[in-house]
This record gives sequence, structure tokens and C-alpha cells, in this order.
Amino acid sequence: MSDLAKLPVTIVTGFLGAGKTTLITHLMQNPGGRRLAVVVNEFGDVGVDGEILRGCAIPDCPAENIVELANGCICCTVADDFIPTIEALMALDPRPDHILIETSGLALPKPLLKAFEWPAIRARVTVDGVIALADAEAVAAGRFAPDVAAVDAQRLADDSLDHETPLSEVFEDQIACADIVLLTKPDLAGPEGVARARDLIAAEAPRVLPVVEVAEGAVDPRIILGLGAAAESDLDARPSHHDTPHDHDHEDFESIVVDLPELADAADLVAAIERLAKSHNILRVKGHASVAGKPMRLLVQAVGARVRHQFDRLWASDEARRGRLVVIAEHDDLRPEEIRAALTDLAPQPAE
Repeated sequence: MSDLAKLPVTIVTGFLGAGKTTLITHLMQNPGGRRLAVVVNEFGDVGVDGEILRGCAIPDCPAENIVELANGCICCTVADDFIPTIEALMALDPRPDHILIETSGLALPKPLLKAFEWPAIRARVTVDGVIALADAEAVAAGRFAPDVAAVDAQRLADDSLDHETPLSEVFEDQIACADIVLLTKPDLAGPEGVARARDLIAAEAPRVLPVVEVAEGAVDPRIILGLGAAAESDLDARPSHHDTPHDHDHEDFESIVVDLPELADAADLVAAIERLAKSHNILRVKGHASVAGKPMRLLVQAVGARVRHQFDRLWASDEARRGRLVVIAEHDDLRPEEIRAALTDLAPQPAE
């Protein structure tokens, strides 16, 4: 089989809350004449992103073409999960024209690229491109690319800071592996923030990368699909902190699932998440909740103290009205009992 006959795959990477699901939703609705399939890799066992995407399914990307790999990093479970999933998608009739892979916010893209060397698929698929999403406001603030001198000064003052933050390593590896960077939420960063983010990305990139500003995932598919990068054959140009034998794990991060009682008011949950982000350094919260007196389910997506919520659909008649949230933080910051207490003490009070 020639390279031209290989099934193209686009890897969408980016830190927690950078807008990967929003981008893929846009591509599903604007496929540019392609029949798409989507693989979603969640961190935590509540499949929020997969459910959102299935709710957006259209004829060019029907629900059966959307596969969710939950509770495990796709780059660490290649033989068990990834290869069988790609083979199953290639066996669909009609076969997809293009596969999109949304990695979890904690996944490193290079180990996933190496998976395309596996004999079972290397002659039949190619990595059309790696798309890295970067939150303009967060990058401008330097959260994922800390100043080396400042880190060294902190190490001198605090013996506990004896290693580089894993968040910066994830960010740097994603940029280093990318063929194009989408700078998301530029409106929140403002012109100065966008310029600062562009400078930081350029400093981290091992080569000159195109950087495109994107709001709400709205990008012309011609810009990011059909790149023909054959990234699986270009690994040496994509350096990683983890190029030594597979030493990548996710012990630096943990997630818990919190079952929520029915809420009196959505604003109470938003306020609780904002407080937790500041007091417990919570990185990401996503899931759904039930609000008393409201017929629709509340969808919640939070990045740090920035919380977005909306009523996304009606509760089904045979569906239990209960809420569930995935909470992700670095290992030392995740204190399950305190987090659950903060999020579950929000139930409506009985009338006197």
C-alpha cells in the first residue's frame, strides 16, 4: 500500500482546558467533505468529552465513529487500547476519510507518535499532523513555561522544590511535537497577552511553528487537516523530555470522581470550584450537575478558577438526576475528603 493510500490521523494535543473538545466539535460540524472518526482519551472515568462529542454527531461523523478511551493515558496503553481502536475504526463500512485523536490534557504526544510504528498499522495509517492547543491567557502568565532563574531561586529558598514542575514538561513536549499551534481564548489574554504567549511558544519550539489564534474552536479545516506531515517518520525533529526509555507516567497527577447531590443554585457550585482552585491548586474540573427546579442538566467545565457552565440538555425520563465531577490536580494537592466536602455541601435546605 502506498503512502497516498494511508488513512490520515490528526493528533490534537494541549494542556487541560485548552479547548480540544471545542475544536473537534467544530471540525465535526465543518468536516470539509471528509467522513471523520474521533478517538477521545479522557483522564478519569467520567467520559465528559466523549459524551459532548457524541451529542454533536452528524452524518459525516456519526456516533458509532466516536470512540472513548477512559481512565488511562492513550500513550501508555498502546497495545491494550490504542491499536485495537484504530483497527476497529479502519474496519468501519464506510471507512472514515480521516481520524481525529483528542489526547488527554496530561498525555505526551511523542509516545503516541511512536505507536504508529507498530506493524499492525504502520503500513495503513499516517499521522497527518500534530495540532497543539495553547491557552493564550495561561501561557502569557508563564504557568507552563516557568522562568528558569525564578525556579532556581525558589529551589535555594525551599528544599521541597527539587525538580521542574511537571506542568511545564507537559507543555514543552506538546509544543515540541507540534506541526501547528492554535492559540486559544485570545480575547481573554488581550493583545499584550497574545504577543507574550507567542514569544513563549517560539522560545520553546525546536523549530519555527505557525501559530494561529482561534476563538471557540472556529478554524478553517483546511488549515489543520491535510498537512501531510507524516509525523511518525519525523520523530528526531520532535524532541521530548522523555526520549529515554519509557519513563513517562502520570504519578504527578491524580483524579477523583465526586458524586454531587442536587444543587440549590448553580452559582453555589461555581463559587465552590473557584475556592478550591485557589486553596487546593485544582487544575481541572469537568462534569455535570442537577439544579433544583431546572429540567435541564448543568454542564460544568473549569480550568483553575475559571469556570464555564451551561444547561446542555434535558434530563431523560428514566435517568437519575445526579451530578458527577472529575477533579484533577497534582498528586500532593489532591486531598479527596476536603474536596468532596467542599463540593457536596451544596444541597438545597429543606423548607421550614
